[in-house]
Amino acid sequence: MQGTQNTHEMQDMIHQLNQMGRRLSKGHRRIVEYIQEHYDKAVFMTASKLGAKVGVSESTVVRFALAMGYEGYPQLQKALQELVRHRLTTTQRFEMASEIDPDAVLRTVLKTDMQNIRATIEECDEAVFEQAVESILNARRIYLLGMRSAAPLAQFMGYYLHYIFENMWVLGEGINDIFEQISHIGKDDVLLGISFPRYSKRTLEAMTIAKDCGAKVIGLTDGPMSPVHGVSSFCLTAHTNMTSFVDSLAAPLSLINALIAALGMRRKKELSEHFAQMEGIWDAYGVYLGQEKR
Repeated sequence: MQGTQNTHEMQDMIHQLNQMGRRLSKGHRRIVEYIQEHYDKAVFMTASKLGAKVGVSESTVVRFALAMGYEGYPQLQKALQELVRHRLTTTQRFEMASEIDPDAVLRTVLKTDMQNIRATIEECDEAVFEQAVESILNARRIYLLGMRSAAPLAQFMGYYLHYIFENMWVLGEGINDIFEQISHIGKDDVLLGISFPRYSKRTLEAMTIAKDCGAKVIGLTDGPMSPVHGVSSFCLTAHTNMTSFVDSLAAPLSLINALIAALGMRRKKELSEHFAQMEGIWDAYGVYLGQEKR
């Protein structure tokens, strides 16, 4: 359903570009043509870089965005990015990475991660965050699901939630298929599904099944146009704009940290008792450096 919506919105955007191109200046028509033919590159270009690519000034690109009905070029760029990011193949992402200045890779990537976290903070919905915390706290069973590049996020979250909850499972760990692992999911359960471009089809299918079974489905994804948003009871969003073929997961991981911290604070007494017990075991078996095994 959400995929169809994305397709329609893309078609609407292309139709709008076509309509604008018929009555815009020669420079604006060149921008339209470039976006249509090279959307995978154009949507991640700055106004000045896009202008240089098509042979117009930066101010012409800005005026084009205004003519399209946006407040400025950043708003047009964001709208286009939301529409096409899930369509980019790994090859296209790799080609984009080749445009990064080799002498500025470290600073470029770190700055992008910082910008993603900053944008996530500015757009975070604290009411939805609290809904997610309450749902997890009150769940009979908690399921975490993240596949492919999102799998480490689910595993990281699961590692810490195991200290807080006994009724928690990370899906995909074990020999059973995902569908078999959620075969008993019901209305008192919660499934938290994590997926970012390129979205995992199996994650979306499992989330849909969980929702159909009456479970609360919490999505963690990159925005309202993600297909994850459409199958979620409520959805947490984190920016993942990337500078290369590697997914930028700094903001999603930071959001997961916040969830773990909030859940830990709400279960402070139980968590404190559990850690006291675990420290004794870790000390007895010398699990960490500085602890001599007895």
